[in-house]
Amino acid sequence: MLEQLEKIEQDALSALEMMDDQEALESWRVAYLGRSSPLMAVFDQLGQLPKDERPAIGRRANQVKQSLELKLDEKTEKLKQVELRRALETERLDITLPGRAVSLGRLHPITKTLRKVYQIFAEMGFQVYLSRDVETDEYNFQLLNFPPHHPAREMQDSFYIEGEFEEDNPLLLRTHTSPGQIRAMREYSAANPQDPPPVRIILPGMCYRHEQVTARAESQFTQVEGLAVGKTITFSDLKGTLSDFNKRMFGENVRSRFRASYFPFTEPSAEVDIECFVCGGEGCPVCKRTGWLEILGCGMVHPIVLQNGGYDPSIYTGFAFGLGPERITMLCYRIEDIRYFWANDIRFLEQF
Repeated sequence: MLEQLEKIEQDALSALEMMDDQEALESWRVAYLGRSSPLMAVFDQLGQLPKDERPAIGRRANQVKQSLELKLDEKTEKLKQVELRRALETERLDITLPGRAVSLGRLHPITKTLRKVYQIFAEMGFQVYLSRDVETDEYNFQLLNFPPHHPAREMQDSFYIEGEFEEDNPLLLRTHTSPGQIRAMREYSAANPQDPPPVRIILPGMCYRHEQVTARAESQFTQVEGLAVGKTITFSDLKGTLSDFNKRMFGENVRSRFRASYFPFTEPSAEVDIECFVCGGEGCPVCKRTGWLEILGCGMVHPIVLQNGGYDPSIYTGFAFGLGPERITMLCYRIEDIRYFWANDIRFLEQF
């Protein structure tokens, strides 16, 4: 049996040298390593051999099989190199042809909207003020006049952060950019507590809320907070500022409306709607079939918030607003689903 294995190996290696293409190699593999090959027949006969001969025969048969498989791999790679060399010698390569154009990246549609918002408010004299994403309960709720029982403070509505912190002042991902109002006012008033300077800022950033994701709502979204504090500011200033913003953002003929609303940190409060450009005011899922889409909330800064920020509410007044760039972008580009912004679908992003 050992002599038979030696002959099988020699015959197979000799035949392998004659193979010159992939089809011939496959035929060789079937003939010498296939299920019906002489080598496989040796394995089938091992059970019939005397027990003292089986280990030596089995070991030698495995060695032959591994040797032939290794030689087959080497021959296959060698033929691939030969075929590649032939292709390079016969095919023409014009190195003077221009290369493929590099695909350039694009600005995200939200980034485009934010830049336009910054430009509009910069022309009105507002400065950009950046605030932190992780806030304390004190800045996110308490100093903004959110009572303890307010539903926005419930665990299921906000993303609280586990860790070591004060029991009555936990950390959370900010639910709005409004905490920046307190930080900005305190920073401004710290320079001159007796006569703090006026404030005119916008505070852009990401917000996080545990909400049901729909075509018009996401669990994370960008927001641009606005704050103006001074000695003679009225609701007329707020309405004039936002009406002017709407015209600059959407065009002179844009239709908008102010609706009375409620926010703990402003009094009186209002919401601003824009005619839905997606459906032309006829009604669609984006505008809940009303023909109008809310883009911001606003109001006069609550006296308690002014006081918490270091401004005497008997002397100073102010207005604040918070607009949603996602919804503004949906209106500008007729986008029907807010979830497209965070899906990173290249087919959607390439349109901008």
